[in-house]
Amino acid sequence: MTTTISPNLMKDRYWGSMLHLFLNHPKLNNCLNTKYFDLSDETVKIQSLKRVAGPWSTSEKVMLNLALHLFNERNKFNLSDMDSLDSNNRKLAFEAMHIRFYGR
Repeated sequence: MTTTISPNLMKDRYWGSMLHLFLNHPKLNNCLNTKYFDLSDETVKIQSLKRVAGPWSTSEKVMLNLALHLFNERNKFNLSDMDSLDSNNRKLAFEAMHIRFYGR
């Protein structure tokens, strides 16, 4: 992403948890750009992200859905979907949940 992520967004438990996943997951990182994020306006194009994820694998969609849920609980997430994650993605998911609920 050409725009620098502000430290305030990284400290925010909603933004920080979502950005942790987008910064550390290869497929999500490909979407961390101005097509889907406007960091100056602090907006995310959620429907566009969901559309682009259509052909993704189940585990990639789980990671996207978790990221969006951690950002805003209106984006529903089924915790049992994490059964499809490998150990690396599960670790990343738990790190993001820790940021969301306990901070950095």
